[in-house]
Amino acid sequence: MDRTLDLTAALGRVVIGFLRSVGAIALFAGEAISHLVRPPFHGRLFLKHFIEIAWFSLPVVALTAVFTGMVLALQSYTGFSRFNAEGAVANVVVLSITRELGPVLAGLMVAGRIGAAFAAEIGTMRVTDQIDALSTLSTNPMKYLVTPRILAGTLALPLLVIVADILGVMGGWLIGTQQLGFASGAYLKSTFDFLHMSDVVSGLIKAAVFGFVITLMGCWAGYQSGGGAQGVGRATTSAVVASSILILALDYILTAILFAR
Repeated sequence: MDRTLDLTAALGRVVIGFLRSVGAIALFAGEAISHLVRPPFHGRLFLKHFIEIAWFSLPVVALTAVFTGMVLALQSYTGFSRFNAEGAVANVVVLSITRELGPVLAGLMVAGRIGAAFAAEIGTMRVTDQIDALSTLSTNPMKYLVTPRILAGTLALPLLVIVADILGVMGGWLIGTQQLGFASGAYLKSTFDFLHMSDVVSGLIKAAVFGFVITLMGCWAGYQSGGGAQGVGRATTSAVVASSILILALDYILTAILFAR
């Protein structure tokens, strides 16, 4: 009986701690969003972070998308050839890239790069009391540090996903025409005939949500860090892990919502 009570108490503590963290993150996000409609707006900081996310993350996202499209074409051809359905390779590639793999893989790459960078930067400012110094100088830390980053991430990731969609489809086209023997015109016609605007839009909606989550978790982890260099390291790790898990979970939820019949 005592063991059952101990297990129940431990489970209760975990659940309460989880709900407390969710509530704290929700309040943190609400405060950051509220500063979007309250002046002043730090446009220069927003532009700096937008370029950092969109431009400097482009190489890793582009390479990931190209090789994903190439591998997807090869694997699809291998599977479909067993059923004499090789002509569906182009359809599978474009649908998989635009709906799922483009936003998810771009989100995971950006989470590893930007989420960690934001957590480390803000965490360092926290443990060196620079955030407290901002408050002393009558500068709102949320408005100065968090809001520009979250807005930049929300707007930048859809642009990266557009590039990822194009390059992913190009990677599939390259393998299809150069290695699998498809005619270029027929492959492209099949791609564009099968592609619908809703497929692209759904991927961009996912990308905006993922960008918001990545920057939010990076800022949150850094903002709550403490304990010197070890605390900053833990914040960086938790930001990347939490962002990656949330991307995969939200991908399922958004897919269920956007493609519910």
